[in-house]
Amino acid sequence: MNFFQQQEQARAKTRRLIFVYILAVAVIVVALDAIFLLVKYFTLSETVQPLAGLANIKALIVADTNSLLLFSLGIIAFIGLASLYRMMSLRGGGSKVALGLGGARVDGNHPDRKVRRLVNIVEEMAIASGLPVPQVYVLEQESGINAFAAGHQPEDAVVAVTRGALEIFKRDELQGVLGHEFSHILNGDMRMNIRLLGPLFGITLIGAMGGILLRSTAYRRVRSSRGSSGGGVLVVLLLGVSLTVIGYIGLLAGRMIKAAISRQREYLADASAVQFTRDNNGIGGALKKIAA
Repeated sequence: MNFFQQQEQARAKTRRLIFVYILAVAVIVVALDAIFLLVKYFTLSETVQPLAGLANIKALIVADTNSLLLFSLGIIAFIGLASLYRMMSLRGGGSKVALGLGGARVDGNHPDRKVRRLVNIVEEMAIASGLPVPQVYVLEQESGINAFAAGHQPEDAVVAVTRGALEIFKRDELQGVLGHEFSHILNGDMRMNIRLLGPLFGITLIGAMGGILLRSTAYRRVRSSRGSSGGGVLVVLLLGVSLTVIGYIGLLAGRMIKAAISRQREYLADASAVQFTRDNNGIGGALKKIAA
């Protein structure tokens, strides 16, 4: 299998995983709809009888389709707004990320020969990938082997390399690593990662709301023991447990799918690095040193 076939395979798997991710969010909405129906039935009933309520759920759905639809749209809007907020908070340019990690911007006039070599390789990879030359940063205080690309768009992307990577990698290995990072820029992986994090934030908030409701039941139990009806406490308890469980399971599933997507993007980046450098030994040697 050549690198073009490997790239297409990784892209196809990514598309399938994104579909599964969207489907998982839809399942969460449906689960919340079911909780909405149960809570509404219990609230309208004179006595709280869960088993009797379950027998009448179908009739409740038919009788109250409009409110169920509005609730579903409200949940989707909530997750959407939470996602938008999270994406906007992560939208800073790549230079902001690199500087925040202690990086220093460098160019081809740097006195260090290895830094000049780095800048030269970045320019080569920009030509090979058809991208504008990004800003280059070196994390001088980092002795470990690492490199990353950051930024929302190719125009604000940066490439950062640790001092350890500069010292340990040979030229072809550093070229392979940078080709890998340029693939992330070219294929919009940074933007995709931010978009996947958005819904996870919304699901996290749903679970947090469940936790708040559970804590509130302690106060409601005190009132119930003083003569108030216990039905309201049971409804709040049901809602709190349901939101917490749905939020936890949804977050766990979302993170697992996101991790699988990230893994496919790494495979795509490795194959693209071979395409840009026309040499599989460079990225292969770098991966061996990273794993050592």
